[in-house]
Amino acid sequence: MPPRSPLPPRHGLDAAWVRTPDADPSHASRWPTMGDWLQDRLSERVDVTGFLAAGRFVDEAGVPVLAGAPYRSCAFVWFHRDLAEEVVVPGAIHVIHQDERIVVVDKPAFLSTIPRGRHVVQSLVVRLREQLGLPELSPLHRLDRVTSGLVVLATQRRWRGAHQSMFERREVGKIYRAVAPVRADLELPVTVRNHLRTRPGQWQAEVLPGAVPNAESLIERETVLGDTAVYRLTPRTGRTHQLRMHMLGLGIPISGDPLYPVVRDVTVDDFSTPLQLLASEMWFTDPVDGSERHFESVRRLPLRSDEPAVSEG
Repeated sequence: MPPRSPLPPRHGLDAAWVRTPDADPSHASRWPTMGDWLQDRLSERVDVTGFLAAGRFVDEAGVPVLAGAPYRSCAFVWFHRDLAEEVVVPGAIHVIHQDERIVVVDKPAFLSTIPRGRHVVQSLVVRLREQLGLPELSPLHRLDRVTSGLVVLATQRRWRGAHQSMFERREVGKIYRAVAPVRADLELPVTVRNHLRTRPGQWQAEVLPGAVPNAESLIERETVLGDTAVYRLTPRTGRTHQLRMHMLGLGIPISGDPLYPVVRDVTVDDFSTPLQLLASEMWFTDPVDGSERHFESVRRLPLRSDEPAVSEG
């Protein structure tokens, strides 16, 4: 691991870093200067010449790395990448709770939990780091990009381990709510159990008939809205797309789902049809002080596509 970065976060993102190889007599002839090594190491990812000229590469002390500086082995170099322009994801990030150890927020649909692919600045953790001034803020679990609702984050690295372990041990109670069609012949409540599997490169999960169940959800109907209804979903396990698959298996796929029952060709900046799935309640015993925590989403179903794009705190 590198020493502490000499560069502060920018746009809520830590500086990137690279390290020259361990000492080897051949390296001095291969890379006479630090500029030569940086060109060899990073030229396919950044404008090395431009970064060097602008002093955007710095050493352990925060001093700009000069193109002609002699090559050094075991040297760390930090820099901030140029970020691609991103479309702003609409919807407010509601801060439900904040204390010394955790932040609980209510995430809008279409906002990735962590930086990923084309969503870097437009991710929950990056936006909140800058908004709240918490550079070490990190999520303790994730929601799918298209799912709305509660996400818990640790304010600092020192609090992450204790809180994340309770999610790993399934000590966190969760209730989701969803809008889906009404089936008059479907008897509810019902507990769905099956074996779900995801494959690399495949968008949809799949059910393995006859396999030992690894996914379980309790499905209840709360309010009828005509041809659709609001359902209360209680997952007892946490498989990928579990609730979406279980609702599909009952013949009542969640409204607005871009993957189930069929994959729809939706562009990444199309925010017109939010998935009607909301992580609406969460509770747990705080692993540090033993207090009982219970949080509820401020959003209500059905979710709107024209929610204001203003973050709230």
